Amino acid sequence: MGKLDERAFAATVAGCKKCDAKVFEVATFIDRKVAVMLGEPQDDGRWTHDGKNFIDGIYRVQCVRCRGEQFASATCPRCDRGRLSDVIGKPSRMAVPKRCPGCKGVHLTVTGFAPAVLRIGERRPASPTPTALFGHPSFHIAQIVCETCDWVTVAEGCPLCANAGPLRPRPA
Repeated sequence: MGKLDERAFAATVAGCKKCDAKVFEVATFIDRKVAVMLGEPQDDGRWTHDGKNFIDGIYRVQCVRCRGEQFASATCPRCDRGRLSDVIGKPSRMAVPKRCPGCKGVHLTVTGFAPAVLRIGERRPASPTPTALFGHPSFHIAQIVCETCDWVTVAEGCPLCANAGPLRPRPA
């Protein structure tokens, strides 16, 4: 789990410590599910995170007005044991097969941690923008599921940095 909890996050975005502004850019790794056929993405994916998992993935909160950092962490935002530098810009440790190893089906669903940024603050909807999609560096696969049979594989340890947890259970 990340260094922030719900209460600490709320305090962080209550107002800038330097200029008292109330709009922030948040950098995070959050859950994104992607349909894959023959190893290739069929869409850009969709967000599947909940509030706690969104907060767990935060590694930077920066004031939009003065660019002052309200929160920054150099550790892996998901397990708090690895280094952020080992995660950003690095490829996923898991590879997606072209066909299911169980039934040879071609339709798989991939869930991974996608880096994203969003603006949060007064009268601003919190809508994340991915900064990497499936297949790009920084998109880290956590789970692959076959749509035809019961085959499933999950990343060992933290899907981002490979260290042991703690990790929260993922949304379905």
